[in-house]
Amino acid sequence: MTQPDPRRWRLLGLLAVAQFMLILDVTVVAIALPNIETDLQLQRETLTWVVSAYTLMFGGLMLLGGRAADLFGSRRIVLTGLAVFTLASLVTGLATGPEMLLGGRVAQGIGAAMLSPAALSVVTKTFEGDERNKALGIWSAMGGGGSAIGVLLGGLLTAGPGWEWVFYINVPIGLIVFGALLRMLPADQPSDQPGRLDVPGALLVTAGTGTAIYALINAGDNGWLSATTLGTLAAALVLYGMFAWVQRTVRSPLMDLRIFTRRPVTAGTFMILVATALMISMFFLGSFYLQHFKQYGALRTGLLFLPVALAAIVGAQVAGHVVGRTGARPIAVVGFLITAIGVAAPAIWEGAAVIVAGMTVGTVGLGAAFVASSTTTFAQIDYREAGLASGILSTFHEFGASLGVAVVSSIAAASLAGTVSTGFARGFTFAAITAAVAAVLALVVVPAFKPLTGGVHVH
Repeated sequence: MTQPDPRRWRLLGLLAVAQFMLILDVTVVAIALPNIETDLQLQRETLTWVVSAYTLMFGGLMLLGGRAADLFGSRRIVLTGLAVFTLASLVTGLATGPEMLLGGRVAQGIGAAMLSPAALSVVTKTFEGDERNKALGIWSAMGGGGSAIGVLLGGLLTAGPGWEWVFYINVPIGLIVFGALLRMLPADQPSDQPGRLDVPGALLVTAGTGTAIYALINAGDNGWLSATTLGTLAAALVLYGMFAWVQRTVRSPLMDLRIFTRRPVTAGTFMILVATALMISMFFLGSFYLQHFKQYGALRTGLLFLPVALAAIVGAQVAGHVVGRTGARPIAVVGFLITAIGVAAPAIWEGAAVIVAGMTVGTVGLGAAFVASSTTTFAQIDYREAGLASGILSTFHEFGASLGVAVVSSIAAASLAGTVSTGFARGFTFAAITAAVAAVLALVVVPAFKPLTGGVHVH
């Protein structure tokens, strides 16, 4: 057995900061949107795409990023992705109109899709056994905490130097992390398996995901059962079907679809989809309630999200320490139940304090669910598939974000457009029921715990 790299925790810290920036960029824009809309005179639909262009590229191209990491080596893909993301952040901040803004967001998403799965692949190869569980706990805390801190930071930057700094802040951080990773990332051998990138597969899965997200974004306006919504969702299913067919016929497929016949992978992807959908929909409802219904400013709203951000980190840390002894199933069940209890409070009672307290409790549970998701997915993954598994997990993370916002914005439409609070109650009620159902399903789908002995991990 090889000696572990003495610098592995410092390397994890740098990769976690990079991942933190990517996740931050999903929610940091939320509070800045009204100011961006005014400054650049954006149409309402364009504004939605400021968020969705990023999550679409990030989610849609993630599998290609994961596969590229397996074929060409994680080091090269991590550094390229970080460089693209940092440069794109500068362009987005300098935007003077919608074309440059959305172009920058698309490029940010492409960089993120390369960086995220390749970085997670490095983490899973660098750590083993119980250390790997702790490392994935820290990684999950960065993911969960990044979403919540994004809202806080968005408030601080928008109220302070201006919305452009929501993007500019990535530039110095990106340059510092790039310089440090250049020295510290281990040189890895590209895959010994001959293969090429399956670009048609990547385009089909991105088009399928993009079409589905487009249908969900517009379902609130068009109606969930309208011909437009159902037709667009059917088109997405056709594209996914074509993707599955291509994967079976090309010599070097983007992903071996048989990976989904493994119960840990299916259970892990289910958990991350639901946990992300719940987290982003809670932030969306909470941010709208505080800013639009309560008329709080960007700074005050951002500060109220501080306990929510800390809660995600606490939940992930506790779960990361316990998961090695208990397995993922009890953590997933308890995590989703805690979320259901927390989110039920604003579903029943009204008020800013109740919403913040409910979201804080709910996010503790979701932080734990993220850890359960990643440890379950990687339980039986060979290191040669680490990039692919990371890509699948991250794809479902981004798809969950889009799904959550689309569904609750439709359910809470009356409150988002007007001055009544009933829509918020309905949105939180839906989230509470979803969390409770997820807890029951986790009991069924997450594999039972088998204690680790010696070198059980395939490494």
